[in-house]
Amino acid sequence: MKNIPERMCVQCRSRAPQNTLLRLQCSNKELTAFSGVGRSFYLCEGCFEHKNIARTLARMCKSGETKTLMSQLREIVIDVRKS
Repeated sequence: MKNIPERMCVQCRSRAPQNTLLRLQCSNKELTAFSGVGRSFYLCEGCFEHKNIARTLARMCKSGETKTLMSQLREIVIDVRKS
């Protein structure tokens, strides 16, 4: 039996298989898709539109620019869904 890695969503704290979560990172207080280098965090698809997601993203990126972070998240989600 193959071991499937699980990760935790930073918003709802639920555990899910790693390949079903969106992996993000913050660099220079900007939200980006994970580039392969540095620290990252995961979001499940159900939490993209959660009412407190802006606050969670601001905490993860150590930034107060919630509107900017939300627009960056929307762009990343659109790009991921296209591919």
